[in-house]
Amino acid sequence: MTVYDEFLIDPYSINSSDKPEEACGVFGVYAPEEEVAKLAYFGLYALQHRGQESAGIATFEGETIHCYKNMGLVAQIFKEDILKTLPGTIAVGHTRYSTTGSSLRANAQPAVVETSLGALALAHNGNLVNTLELRQTLEKRGCDFETTTDSEMIAVAIAQEINSGQDWIEAAINAFRLCSGAYSLVIGTPVGLMGARDPNGIRPLVLGEIETDAGNTRYVLASETCGLDIISATYIRDIEPGELVWITEDGITSHFWGKSERKLCIFEMIYFARPDSIMHDESLYTYRIRLGEQLARESYVEADLVMGVPDSGIPAAIGFSEESGIRYGEGLIKNRYVGRTFIQPTQHMREHGIRMKLNPLKDVLNGKRVIIVDDSIVRGTTSRKIVRALREAGATEVHMRISSPPVTHPCFYGIDTDNQSQLIAATKSVEEIRQQIEVDSLAYLSWRGMLEATGKDPNSFCSACFNGDYPITIPNNLKGAKLILEKSGV
Repeated sequence: MTVYDEFLIDPYSINSSDKPEEACGVFGVYAPEEEVAKLAYFGLYALQHRGQESAGIATFEGETIHCYKNMGLVAQIFKEDILKTLPGTIAVGHTRYSTTGSSLRANAQPAVVETSLGALALAHNGNLVNTLELRQTLEKRGCDFETTTDSEMIAVAIAQEINSGQDWIEAAINAFRLCSGAYSLVIGTPVGLMGARDPNGIRPLVLGEIETDAGNTRYVLASETCGLDIISATYIRDIEPGELVWITEDGITSHFWGKSERKLCIFEMIYFARPDSIMHDESLYTYRIRLGEQLARESYVEADLVMGVPDSGIPAAIGFSEESGIRYGEGLIKNRYVGRTFIQPTQHMREHGIRMKLNPLKDVLNGKRVIIVDDSIVRGTTSRKIVRALREAGATEVHMRISSPPVTHPCFYGIDTDNQSQLIAATKSVEEIRQQIEVDSLAYLSWRGMLEATGKDPNSFCSACFNGDYPITIPNNLKGAKLILEKSGV
């Protein structure tokens, strides 16, 4: 039996950003003694940075599945009365930024599909690259679809395998072998919870444990360790590339399929994941400090003040300051309560620059030579606005330092980057970018410096957005949608 709830919040437009946007955050918990919907709510709340378009939670109460999902932020969608309608022993949660499939209520996750063994609820972070082929294969087998997402295709593929006589684990593994691309998955069923990563492990997924009030040890899955911390769960380990974990009343078992080659997205470490999340046994805050230190060694310039673009540029700015000996300070204040608005600014506000998110500190900046550190430049439009605001506040020089290499190629694995023609570093030299964003000097971190700062094997990361070396082959039909034809100088 499947119970669906009505949507209550109308969808709204999404403001474009000058940053790459993450695809999704996923969360799952098996804890019969706990209010699993509340645990999922708080887990998603901690993972809100990974997607702000929609969110959903599905719970399993025996054979009955309850599911509620909608457009908006986690705290807007879920209230106490809603969570009370989601009883059960297993919960699967999802917070979404659309990459495959439009930003529509129908595409909100978890994706729920009926099977001969009962319903399944699937939450997906990543992007498949063989969606056209996979959909055609499934349609030939008589499968139907209700949405435009690759996530539903994975769920339907599992259901098709189950309906042909496979058990949950066999069906999931057989379905995964049909999929090419990036996928970190949390899948709820009436009898257990699954977590799985693609054989390259491009998107993160971690396993934790929680001690219930009854004294039992139960398991939690989340995109990042910050999703464990908020519910006082203890991090155990990462789910490995090409691994499926199966969590039931009997405990946890691990299953591997196919050849795995670790290729974690390096942008997870630079920007996407929260700085308090743990990767490779340290916080990402610490890694980002090292990026700033390396950036200072590679591109020192005399200045009076080092500052970061809040919030993601701050750790690297601190590292740059510590390595260079130039004082660190805050030159921009971020309004952390800015949401999306239907109200258009007046013409006067447009002409003078609307500052809803960032406002400069004039007394800090006036008369100063400033180094401003950010994690990336995608289109350059926001960078130019920030530089102009700093100069209007009295900065005599503005030097920009970027704690990653130039983004020259689009991502096909779950990051919403533009067509290559819209990536400023794909069509312009560093000097041309410097002129466009109106800084006195501009420097990026080297590709080698970015990887060396990890302290890990540089071959264990995907950095295709910087060099075009895609670890999973991109079909021509998909590549043609994002890549421009090579031209002289591009």
